[in-house]
Amino acid sequence: MFGPDYLARVFLRCGKILVVIALVLTTGLHWAALQTVAWSTMLASNLCKQSVTTAVAETFDGGHPCPLCKAIAAGKKSEQKSEAISPVLKMEFPPVADRLVLIPPSQFQTVSFPDFFAAATFAKPLLPPPRSCCA
Repeated sequence: MFGPDYLARVFLRCGKILVVIALVLTTGLHWAALQTVAWSTMLASNLCKQSVTTAVAETFDGGHPCPLCKAIAAGKKSEQKSEAISPVLKMEFPPVADRLVLIPPSQFQTVSFPDFFAAATFAKPLLPPPRSCCA
């Protein structure tokens, strides 16, 4: 029923979706999306009880967080702690003497390689076009 072309397109689409999800999670966009949902919910519930100006002020002042806002803040804080705890690996090199002396070998032989590019690009110039006798 489904050919190999169809399956290839499905796998390609799944791969693209997984890349997008990885980028969203890496950049922290999921926290912004959750915060938007939390603010929208808070604003809708505040509009049922209060005037527009009071509802907007209470939603975005930060003094009246909803349970979802508290969960988002805790999640962000736990992510930052785990990043801070991870050990930083340093590359350590052994100490090197102040002076570094390079000694050439006693027998040094140069090896020449043919330059195929120069030989391939060399071409004799074309002959000049024939001149007319009336010029």
